[in-house]
Amino acid sequence: MTNADPAPTFYRRELPEGLTAFASPEGRALFREALALGGMEGWFPLAEHFHTQAEPAFCALGSLVVVLNALSIDPARPWKGAWRWYAEELLDCCDPLDVVRTRGLTLPRFGCLARCNGATAGVRYADELGVEPLREDLRAAGAGGPAVIVSFARSALDQTGAGHYSPIGGWHPEKDLALVLDVARFKYPPFWVPVTRLHAAMLPHDPETARSRGWVVLDRDVTHEGGPHRVVCNMQDAVAATPALT
Repeated sequence: MTNADPAPTFYRRELPEGLTAFASPEGRALFREALALGGMEGWFPLAEHFHTQAEPAFCALGSLVVVLNALSIDPARPWKGAWRWYAEELLDCCDPLDVVRTRGLTLPRFGCLARCNGATAGVRYADELGVEPLREDLRAAGAGGPAVIVSFARSALDQTGAGHYSPIGGWHPEKDLALVLDVARFKYPPFWVPVTRLHAAMLPHDPETARSRGWVVLDRDVTHEGGPHRVVCNMQDAVAATPALT
């Protein structure tokens, strides 16, 4: 008798056809072109804070950490020692981290989480809005405006896995490509994808909400007084905020 084979482990995957790896020669050429066309201004603060999600189901939290730090939002509570800095373990003002670790985060609750941590969050559902509104938000983000985080079905891009979140790092105006800064860098690298195909990947419904996936437009909330707020979220994305208890 022999011992059972250990569970398989994985080190990254090849990008499916039609997606262009950011660091490939083609991906670098697209970056240079998009930069010259003004579509990469938002990339610099995101790249400065880009990191890998800390848990397999933390793609929403990892994406939000990148954007909150890129927007220079002060969490107003310690991270490590004397330092204040956003990390996944601070994003617990909507759902316990153990719940997110096993179930992930729905799009309405993602918007809720962003708001209680000092950001404005405009949640857009792909089955309610066409490609052009997405393109307009990508244009603004690429020009250095509000950031965009997308929620899409990996299977619709011929990737493995289910729903996934990642920030958008830039937009190529002439070739209509979006740069997805995939926070699951252990699985796939950042990649360029046609905007129409990205929008189509948002259309499959999330079984948790029975609604499509979509994208969230985030900016710094100048009315936020600092620190997390305890919030009540529902599936209609209504939010009632009260100051967090210490």
